[in-house]
Amino acid sequence: MQLSLPPFSELLANTRESAIHLEMRDDYGTNSRLEAWQRGERVDWSDRESWWHPFHQAIADAVARGVGIRRARVVSEPVSEYIRWEHDATQGNIAAGEEVRWLPRSQAVGFLVPANDFWLFDGNLLRLHHFAGDGSHVTDELSGDVETVKLCADAFESIWQRATPHSEYII
Repeated sequence: MQLSLPPFSELLANTRESAIHLEMRDDYGTNSRLEAWQRGERVDWSDRESWWHPFHQAIADAVARGVGIRRARVVSEPVSEYIRWEHDATQGNIAAGEEVRWLPRSQAVGFLVPANDFWLFDGNLLRLHHFAGDGSHVTDELSGDVETVKLCADAFESIWQRATPHSEYII
């Protein structure tokens, strides 16, 4: 059953215990931060005002309320340019309070994984992401279907257990 779709910030604000995010694409299209990085511009992590966005604040606020936030990324190796940038930009996610792990796709053999990236809030509400072939975002879908939630939660936990913490995953 598809539910109406509130903004991500509202979903996170209503989360009480946990939010997990699974990413499995090697490219999510382009954006201004990626383009700046491609031009050789690097983030000055000591200047928080220059890179801190409302997303980071929403994560930090949730973590301050006691919400555990974990993100797992399944990536092809050698990694794409997008993933190189994403790895560099992950410092912002970490600073906001996320735990992030990386799993090379070759080490995901034997896992059943969903076809879509997703966020799972408090173990019972899925926000599924739909992307075009070029990596651009098409739409999101919200689901509370118990079986689908369980399949996604189990896939995430399998990946999380095998994945490498961000600080140890070298590109």
